[in-house]
Amino acid sequence: MAFLTHGLPPCVVLAVCFVLFSLVAVAEGRFKGFGKFNVGHDHNQGAVFEELWFTQKLDHFNGANSRVWKQRYFVNEAFYKPGGPVFLMIGGEGPANPAWMKEGTWLTYAEKLGALCFMLEHRFYGKSHPTADLSTDNLRLLSSRQALADLAHFRTVMGETRGLTNRKWVAFGGSYPGSLAAWFRLKYPHLVHASVATSAPVFATVNFPEYLEVVWRSLASENADCPVLVKKASDTLAERLKDPKTFENITKDFNLCSTLQIQSEMDSAYFLEMLAGNFMDVVQYNQDNRGFEGALGTNITIKVLCGVMSDTSLGDPYTRYATVARLMMDTFSVKCLDTSYNNYIRDMTNTSWDGPAAGAGRQWVYQTCSEFGFYQSTDSPNQPFTGFPLGYQVKQCASFYNISAEEVAVAVAQTNEYYGGYDIRSSRIVFPNGSIDPWHALGITQDITAELPAVFIKGTAHCANMYPAGSEDLPQLSEARDHIFLLLQQWLKQ
Repeated sequence: MAFLTHGLPPCVVLAVCFVLFSLVAVAEGRFKGFGKFNVGHDHNQGAVFEELWFTQKLDHFNGANSRVWKQRYFVNEAFYKPGGPVFLMIGGEGPANPAWMKEGTWLTYAEKLGALCFMLEHRFYGKSHPTADLSTDNLRLLSSRQALADLAHFRTVMGETRGLTNRKWVAFGGSYPGSLAAWFRLKYPHLVHASVATSAPVFATVNFPEYLEVVWRSLASENADCPVLVKKASDTLAERLKDPKTFENITKDFNLCSTLQIQSEMDSAYFLEMLAGNFMDVVQYNQDNRGFEGALGTNITIKVLCGVMSDTSLGDPYTRYATVARLMMDTFSVKCLDTSYNNYIRDMTNTSWDGPAAGAGRQWVYQTCSEFGFYQSTDSPNQPFTGFPLGYQVKQCASFYNISAEEVAVAVAQTNEYYGGYDIRSSRIVFPNGSIDPWHALGITQDITAELPAVFIKGTAHCANMYPAGSEDLPQLSEARDHIFLLLQQWLKQ
């Protein structure tokens, strides 16, 4: 669970996608979730969009609490034509990135439809700080339900103050924000006319081994031997972690910051998950167009990783696995790998807004423990990794927030009861997903009704349809973007 950045893109911005769990996580923490996409990395990328602040209620579900706070948002009025629709990009588990106010498929749609564009940052992420710190008591105000109520209040007030109440509002989001986009239409149908819910994991589940099953299939789609070699390497490493005599060599092989110490199963699981995260991240974001957002490593693709794993001149599969780790470290300018689980606990339990996990890690993992689960465990035989079972993931909920395994299970069941899981009953929501993206396993990949269509894009990864179009985009990706536009055109006439 470690600060995976699988998670979350503008997909994050937009909706933010899940977070980078690889060695890179050393820099930002690794949340288990959606992330890299996190609208995130607060780079302006030359954007000139002013930070604006909205007075938001602290607790929408407690009438006796009148406290408020300032929530960050951005506006792009360049395409707006009087009477046009209003587009609302939903922020997710990371900072709202103003680069998305300049580029992205939603702006292409906005230009064609004369839309006014807002992007609202999610509470507790980026600069939107509702509370003095990230204590567990304060994090109780962090939930998808509060976030949806934020969106509802924002939409209501903006409608009144800008004369947009009777305009048709369309919600956009990717990854977790994609789920929010769907749920916003579901729970507040009087406020949002339609939604584009990209790469949205709408079904909550404690154990999510299917994520790694998709990783296997995605690697195999490049080279059938690739996931087999990854499995051999992961199994070899797991076996060596049982013998302290190997620790010095492992330290050198993977360029660790200090001599490897394995004192518990949690230590071993953390290390094994960290290395698996390299493959998980690359698969999740394979060949996307995230460069404009300030994302690094977009040149590292499934093809690149499988090329390394298949290169016999590098040595046995274990040695190739270490080569991948070093490649990722070089790409993200990580000098050495900190594999200390104790350091991870220290970082994740730091409640300061200046803490190492305050960028999103502490907050997102809290949401997984209190609402979603989504734990990408190795509890399936049909995936390429070993060593980080569900028990390892759930124990972190107790360590970080005093949330027991039983409480996680109850919370996840309540989430599906509240939103409906796969059984969504609504209208005018489109669900784009990519076949390469492991998150599609928890999404809508077949039409529910004609008013709840799925767009399943073969060969594409997480939130691919949200990124700016590129010259090397697959034909089916371009067709999917066009199809979504036609749906919006049709729905805005209703």
